[in-house]
Amino acid sequence: MIGAAMFALLMILLLLLLAASLRVLREYERGVVFTLGRFQAVKGPGLVLLIPALQQMVRVSLRLIVMDIPKQDVITHDNVSVKVNAVLYFKVVDPEHAVIRVENFLVATSQLAQTTLRAVLGKHDLDALLSERDRLNLDVQKILDAQTDAWGIKVANVEIKDVDIDLTMVRAIARQAEAERERRAKVIHAEGELQASTKLSEAAEILARHPQALQLRYLETLTVIAADKNSTIVFPLPMDIVAPLLEAAKKQAGPAPISPPPPTAE
Repeated sequence: MIGAAMFALLMILLLLLLAASLRVLREYERGVVFTLGRFQAVKGPGLVLLIPALQQMVRVSLRLIVMDIPKQDVITHDNVSVKVNAVLYFKVVDPEHAVIRVENFLVATSQLAQTTLRAVLGKHDLDALLSERDRLNLDVQKILDAQTDAWGIKVANVEIKDVDIDLTMVRAIARQAEAERERRAKVIHAEGELQASTKLSEAAEILARHPQALQLRYLETLTVIAADKNSTIVFPLPMDIVAPLLEAAKKQAGPAPISPPPPTAE
């Protein structure tokens, strides 16, 4: 009876020991195994057998991690205070370095992302912060990726989400945008006037070289005027037609009479 109890106790201890030594890692997990505190290997996925009390394992996920960067107070290069938040996408590519070289890679990456976001955005003006987000996202991503490479972490992407600006600064930006639109409208109008004057000058030169074209233009103008049902039509005559008529009229009139000189007093 005592022997059966001892056997049952031994079997229970064996089962507990076996349960403590077996680990199952999913496809996206890796286990960093330490033997007596020293790194041994990275194992997984699947079934992993450990020696109880001698070996320990730290689980690390290799899936893409999405981390929200809380709003940061940023002073831009042109001394404008804004609040900016972002989202960070990264994953562990080297579980050994992620466990050994940094205490908590999640906290370390979050803090590094916050400080890097403030540092990068503080080097640019507000206009660049609002209109060049893609370039700023790429700058932050490159800096973070270079600094987290020693931790076995790959930063895939950084996206700036919201940029909160003070209400007074919003009004100033609106006035600036309105002034910019007015400036562009005036420039476009001036360019249109310049192009129109250039084309009119070229047309005048062509018509001056070809009088027949000028006559056709006159006739086209008369057609347009007649379509408007005007009661009065002014028909312009070119000088090369009017000049011979004036010369003929002068010849028929003859020379002008010479008036006698005024009498002189004796």
